[in-house]
Amino acid sequence: MADQAATPEVPNSLQAQAPGMPLLEGAGSNQAFGIDIGGSGIKGAIVDLDTGLFATERVRIPTPQPATPDAVAQTCKELMDQFNLPQDMPVGITFPAPVSHDVVLFIANLDQSWTGVNVAELMWDKLGRKVHAVNDADAAGFAEAMYGAAKDVPGVVIVTTLGTGIGSAIVFDGKLLPNTELGHLEIDGKDAESRASSAQKTKNDWSFKQWAKRLQRYYSHVEMLFTPDLFVVGGGVSKKHAKFLPLLELKTPIVPAQLRNTAGIVGAAALAAQGR
Repeated sequence: MADQAATPEVPNSLQAQAPGMPLLEGAGSNQAFGIDIGGSGIKGAIVDLDTGLFATERVRIPTPQPATPDAVAQTCKELMDQFNLPQDMPVGITFPAPVSHDVVLFIANLDQSWTGVNVAELMWDKLGRKVHAVNDADAAGFAEAMYGAAKDVPGVVIVTTLGTGIGSAIVFDGKLLPNTELGHLEIDGKDAESRASSAQKTKNDWSFKQWAKRLQRYYSHVEMLFTPDLFVVGGGVSKKHAKFLPLLELKTPIVPAQLRNTAGIVGAAALAAQGR
């Protein structure tokens, strides 16, 4: 279909190639494929697991509407067909939902028929290969811990994504604790993300100073519960981190994410390679 044509995008490394071409000579065998499924687009690329950089261009195809399991699986196949993937290459797929043992627990941004679907079984039927499914915030957080702002940081790292809601990931000494959903902590009798997400900042036209007061309450509460060694803050608004992170008074260091829009693909690929 014309509106679902695959669109190559600028890679985040110099190791770029045209989709569908063989892997670059000398690129190395320590690679995996990551797919990031979102409400508007499905994106994928081969990832160099030694560096966390893309080994190919990223390709994006619009998310089908309605985004039913069969339709999304078919789009994933169309995306993967743009690459010459070895049959044994690990494949990881992110979802905007909690995922436990490859099963989608509930869904908000895709079709409700995803609830209870075993993604690994679905993709095996449609793609003929094994895949590993992971929550999108977990994938992004794991990528930051492995390759980004929290690389080589020991102990407890909490990565939060400030957007429509508040996504979260907890990584302890390189191991992911999945499906934490810290955006849904109850603070002052209300769901935390309903008070402190960047969407709420936009909706209420808060200044960064006004928003920071709500972020202070949120991060102070999380800090009290977990005593982390590092906070990493992602999401589109993290590009403006200098306007609000310095306003927060915490014992825990807090830094902006580094990988940004590559984190989901990178994390999915890395987790698939580790067989988690």
